[in-house]
Amino acid sequence: MTRCLKRDLAAAAAAAVLVAVAVLVGHRIQREDGTLHVNWPPLSAVWEPHVGPGTVPALVLAVAVALWGPTAAARLRWGVLPPAVWGAATAWTFALALVDGWQRGVVERMENRHEYLAAVDRFADVPAALRGFTDHILIDSPDNWPTHVAGHPPGATLTFVLLDRVGLGGGGWAGAFCIVVGASVCAAVVVAVRALAGESLARGAAPFLVLVPGAVWMGTSADAYFAAVAGWAVAFLALALTGRSVWWAAAAGLLFGWACHLSYGLVLLGVLGAAVLLLGARTVSRRPVVVVLLLTGTAVVPVAFALLGFDWWEAYRLLVDRYHQGAGGVRPYGYWVWANLACTVLVVGLATVAGLRRAGGVARRARRSLRGAALGPGGGGGAQVPDGPVRLAVLVAGALLTILVADLSGMSKAETERIWLPFALWLVPACALLGGARGWLAAQAAVALAVNHCLLTSW
Repeated sequence: MTRCLKRDLAAAAAAAVLVAVAVLVGHRIQREDGTLHVNWPPLSAVWEPHVGPGTVPALVLAVAVALWGPTAAARLRWGVLPPAVWGAATAWTFALALVDGWQRGVVERMENRHEYLAAVDRFADVPAALRGFTDHILIDSPDNWPTHVAGHPPGATLTFVLLDRVGLGGGGWAGAFCIVVGASVCAAVVVAVRALAGESLARGAAPFLVLVPGAVWMGTSADAYFAAVAGWAVAFLALALTGRSVWWAAAAGLLFGWACHLSYGLVLLGVLGAAVLLLGARTVSRRPVVVVLLLTGTAVVPVAFALLGFDWWEAYRLLVDRYHQGAGGVRPYGYWVWANLACTVLVVGLATVAGLRRAGGVARRARRSLRGAALGPGGGGGAQVPDGPVRLAVLVAGALLTILVADLSGMSKAETERIWLPFALWLVPACALLGGARGWLAAQAAVALAVNHCLLTSW
């Protein structure tokens, strides 16, 4: 066993210990005073070992991707790879959701009284609903919105209103929409990694994105849909900065503006966007145009909502008030500030933790190399670090910083296994830096299968 592999395994083991400690400490806190407000801390879930219609397909897909995924990702023509990743990720997510059965695993998740579908009938007059949206956010307001409607800008609910208007109403269609659209984020990440760090690393990351354990919560959760919108915003920005049409920046801006009207927390996508702009530093001549188009596109959605009567800032202020009123319970910061990270380990898997360790090593070597180059000959800078891994390390560092900001803000306490999907999935490309892909893919699948078969998650 090489020293590098030993360090990878040590990082994965440390992450597993973090999860175990979060489980043990969380159960003790919840048993003694009930302040965590989740049934199986740190996850919103209950202990219920079970199998279902999706068990066999999930096992077959896990084995197939682990054995043949790396080879297929390396050999497929590039134009075929992103759609193949999307299709395989969709199948994996559906299989995991169906472990709980179609009704319990998909339909009932979306028809829960706290979800968006509960408010669809109240949007018969959309402009009127938007003008009066802020009147129903606080817990003590008359006819207050269901939990998720109140907790998000109205773009989220409007999506399901639109589905209902075109004849795709109900939990089944809503769940299928979230799974199919949400799985496209995996293709978006592959596209962005290729543009920013090179095709070889994008191909290496592809099978890990397919088998990401976060698929447990992508099926079925509207946050999977949010992750896809955010993911394509980042991917389009990457395309605009790396030699493709600058008009991709306008598309990125439109999607970023829409993302901010799906979830307030997605304003933090700007941190990841800043990392992408940094990686586009080579295209200095086009960067001002890209930034202008990005900002112009971003302004379109907020202006449209404002003209229709929705005040984003007022709604967010009221949501913070609702949060401190005890919506979902007043959860202790001292536990969740680190237990949220344990949730993230379960979302991205142990292989991603090992990949992040490798990315950190790449960053350290690059810094030493730059320092040595600055000192000149004999400066002890060491070997030149390949550019692709360095750029990948910057991208995943941007995603990690986004998560840390969300965590330290205190506005993310519990349920981050779904809420952080738009950020956490950008950590997964670090797996492209690992050796022994098949073994790590098996570990990823094992985490997802264990969680989905031992626990009945809320999403």
